[in-house]
Amino acid sequence: MRAEEKHATVAAEAGSDTPVIDLREGRKTYRSGEIEFEALRGVDLTVTEGEYVAIMGPSGSGKSTLMHVLGCLDVLTSGSYRLGGEDVEKLSEVELAEVRNRRIGFVFQQFHLLPSLSAWRNVELPMIYGKVDRTERRERAEIALGRVGLSDRLHNRPGELSGGQQQRVAVARALAGDPTMILADEPTGNLDSASTEDVLTLFDELHEAGRTIVLITHEHDVASRARRIVSVRDGRIHADEAVTA
Repeated sequence: MRAEEKHATVAAEAGSDTPVIDLREGRKTYRSGEIEFEALRGVDLTVTEGEYVAIMGPSGSGKSTLMHVLGCLDVLTSGSYRLGGEDVEKLSEVELAEVRNRRIGFVFQQFHLLPSLSAWRNVELPMIYGKVDRTERRERAEIALGRVGLSDRLHNRPGELSGGQQQRVAVARALAGDPTMILADEPTGNLDSASTEDVLTLFDELHEAGRTIVLITHEHDVASRARRIVSVRDGRIHADEAVTA
C-alpha cells in the first residue's frame, strides 16, 4: 500500500479521533540572568490524525515558540507534550533528534536545500541519518519527488529550479520519511503568488490523502486554506476555529 493510501486509511479508521499532537498546560519560560519571559502560558492543543491546521499569530505572540515545541526543537518548562502518543518533553537531545527524524517532516521558508546536490539526493539526506538502506533511499526519494510533480527533475540542482520547484523538493524530502505529521513553517514566505498557489494546492492534495499538516503562517490567505485556524496571542490560544467553505 502506498504511503498516501495508508495515511488516508488510518485517518478514516481513526475517525479523526487519534491524537497526533497532545499538548497540555504547555509553558515555556526563557531566562536571561534575573530576567524571565514566559513565551507560552498554559497552552492546550490537540491535533488529530489527518487534520490540516494553521497556527497564526503576530510577532511576539508565542507562535514561533509553539512551533519549536511541536517540532521537538525545544522543550517545555512545564506541562506535557505527546507526539503520536509518545511522551517527548523529557527526552535527551539525542532522543529528540531521533523523534524529529522519525515522526516529523519539516518544510521551511528558506527551503534548506544543499546547492551542490541534485533534487533526489537532497530528498534522501534525512534518510541517511535514519540509516535507511541506499537502494531504499533512492526509491523513496524518487517516489516522493513523483508525488510532488517533479519526476522529470530528479537530477536538477536547486539553482536549476524555480522557487516553487525548490519548495516542492523540500515537501518531497518531508514526505520521504513517511512522518507522523508535516510541520510547515512559513512555507510560502519566499514564493511569488503563482508558486504559492502551487505549494498550497499540493498541501490540499496531501490533506485529502490523509496527511496531518500543521502550517505556521502570518498570512490570512494562506491560513484559510487549512481546515482549522488556531490563533496565538500573548503566549495563549486566543481562538481555535474551523474554516468554513
